[in-house]
Amino acid sequence: MDATVQHTKKHPPGLYLLFFTEMWERFSYYGMRGLLVLYLTTSYLSGGLGVKESTAMLLYGIFTGTVYFTPILGGYLTDRFLGRRFAITLGGIIMAAGNFVLFALHSQIGLYIGLSLLIIGNGFFKPNISTLVGELYGENDRRKDSAFTIFYMGINLGAVFAPLVCGFLAEDFFKTTVDGVEKFGFKYGFLAACIGMIIGQIIFNVFGPRYLGDIGKEPTNKKVATSTATPKEPLSKKEKQRTAVILILTCFSVFFWAGFEQAGSSFTLYTQKFVDRSIFGWTMPISWFQSINPLFIILFAPIISLLSIKLASTKRGDFSAPTKMGIALILMGGGFIVLLASLAGTGTDPDHVVNKANILFIIMTYFFHTIAELYLSPVGLSMVSTIAPVKLTSLLMGVWLAGSGIANYLAGGLAAFTSTLGFAEVFMVIGGTAVVLGILLLVASPKLQKMMNA
Repeated sequence: MDATVQHTKKHPPGLYLLFFTEMWERFSYYGMRGLLVLYLTTSYLSGGLGVKESTAMLLYGIFTGTVYFTPILGGYLTDRFLGRRFAITLGGIIMAAGNFVLFALHSQIGLYIGLSLLIIGNGFFKPNISTLVGELYGENDRRKDSAFTIFYMGINLGAVFAPLVCGFLAEDFFKTTVDGVEKFGFKYGFLAACIGMIIGQIIFNVFGPRYLGDIGKEPTNKKVATSTATPKEPLSKKEKQRTAVILILTCFSVFFWAGFEQAGSSFTLYTQKFVDRSIFGWTMPISWFQSINPLFIILFAPIISLLSIKLASTKRGDFSAPTKMGIALILMGGGFIVLLASLAGTGTDPDHVVNKANILFIIMTYFFHTIAELYLSPVGLSMVSTIAPVKLTSLLMGVWLAGSGIANYLAGGLAAFTSTLGFAEVFMVIGGTAVVLGILLLVASPKLQKMMNA
């Protein structure tokens, strides 16, 4: 697309196609993710695999971490051979197959095969769907941050309904009691995730030719080779500085996501052990708490998006990407402070809880983390698509996502420590580190902004 595109307020229809494609992919991922720890820790007779809690959280961290590493390889292959549109379809098919294996095979072998397919498929899908959003806009189009925030709503719309639907099927609809033993229907939650992935791919391939045109059909390197006489020219000084900024901010994002991704591991067990989930006599399913964060995203993303456009047009308070990410780290740390306050009232021993915490504590933590996420994740995606060298765009998008992979490994390890060190100690370490790093990033922000604009 021409870099001199007009800065109109209206977004291209291709954005909304990618919105719905990503929505269904996230329905698939978060539906499965919301059940994973419960599936692992529930006994075999009750429909789970009967894995120890510490082992389950390590496995969860390994899975959620690895899905962010494979985009590096997927981005590399896409840039050189596949084309983004084909890579998205290929990844979607592989991920649908992974969820189907989890549905069909109730065993550790089925678990490893299914998770492996999900990891591989995500490597092709994840970096390319985000990069296509950036290609819809010119380099200096001020709508881009807003577009990625809208796109992020698609991610979270799927993430809202996934735990509700998949969790309801697993924990309520297909739950049975035989000889006093409860058996859960986890496999039907995985089947719903598989169906969601298939729906997303149908939408993408049916409407892609109309709303995306030729965007993403050819490998990036092929396109570069046809548009310049020196396709193998080394990176310029400007490109090197911008690449360095991406790598630096990726390192800071690792610590953000290590705290944020406690939602699927230690927060799940914290909610199960310490939170009063009863509402007017009805007990809220544990997996439903995974919908709170994406629901807040949907509620607050339009406000953040409109505010970003207004600030960008006036140049007043138009914060740089590093500044926004520093604020995000501090806000995320604030969420852990809320949990520490709740533990002061409940006690820290999960086997001897004095009084279970009010549900508002965990909701408030998710609120802090949601606002923090809106200041970091869509801004990071927009930044990479804007300043990355053209011939390395998908690769660097994969690197950015790989930062989340390292974070998930770290998150799983930290969550496992809750069974030995305790929830309060782990939450204190994560929250305190996040606040300190956020302050450091705010201090370094002017220098990083200068390198971005070099």
